[in-house]
Amino acid sequence: MKSNNSYDVLIIGGSYAGLSAAMSLGRALRNVLVIDGGKPCNRQTPYSHNFLTHDGKTPAEIAKLAKTQVSAYPTISFTNAIAINGKKTAVGFEIELASGKIVNGQKLIFSTGIKDVLPEIKGIQECWGISVLHCPYCHGYEVRNMPTGILGDGDYAYEFARFLTNWTREITIYTNGKTTLKEDQLHVLQQHKITIEENKIEALLHEQGQLKALLFKDGTESSLHVLYTHAPFEQHCSIPQQLGCTLTEQGYIEVDEMQRTTIANVYACGDNCSPKRTVANAVASGGIAGMLLNKEFVFENL
Repeated sequence: MKSNNSYDVLIIGGSYAGLSAAMSLGRALRNVLVIDGGKPCNRQTPYSHNFLTHDGKTPAEIAKLAKTQVSAYPTISFTNAIAINGKKTAVGFEIELASGKIVNGQKLIFSTGIKDVLPEIKGIQECWGISVLHCPYCHGYEVRNMPTGILGDGDYAYEFARFLTNWTREITIYTNGKTTLKEDQLHVLQQHKITIEENKIEALLHEQGQLKALLFKDGTESSLHVLYTHAPFEQHCSIPQQLGCTLTEQGYIEVDEMQRTTIANVYACGDNCSPKRTVANAVASGGIAGMLLNKEFVFENL
């Protein structure tokens, strides 16, 4: 570790992408500080799937093993903290933590993830990642052939409902109000025996996040144990924007194939810069960010 709270690299966000980047940098002998508040977005998800060698493990198990392995590299340090502000300096970047502490790094990696903005329906937050799902590749196998709901409308509901027929043929689209689906879309859905429910939803009835039924505003209920939805999101950390990093039209941090943002010496990896929202992609992009950032260091000093 360098003195005076100064490091080669500051990694903001210490889940899968951040730990993967840290491992690459630790193996490259870089002095790194990983800043993480300990609240990954998938902390409610009971099991992680579709990630080789870890299929079926809990997210916490995977993260614990990853941190143990990364911690074995003596140049990697960790702090349980939230980064709240950042600015460019003559020699790199200055990051302010919520405690008021200031840390400095020559280069930055943001692996800060995104924050889902769920609809204001009672119970949906408690079910998110458990029985209210976003990705059939992550969860679809476990709920295959079950009666399945989609919370959504329009083009999203139309495309996603047809996609879900790979895992189940019992699908209902809950539009939570009068549908905007077009006549030709309704005709196709009807051919696939996909039903539409326009009743407004009051709450999700559940037991410890396990969905039991949808309660509608008129007092009726629909028994259901699996519900998919596509929630809008926002960046979990505002510091990239403070530094001038460009966001895409979709709201992701813009990066190139080397995980570099539009600001020199600032990289991003994981969910904050990619719609490929899987553990495998987070690990892969973090490894790329760490390796290529180190390569940049090497050639800057030759």
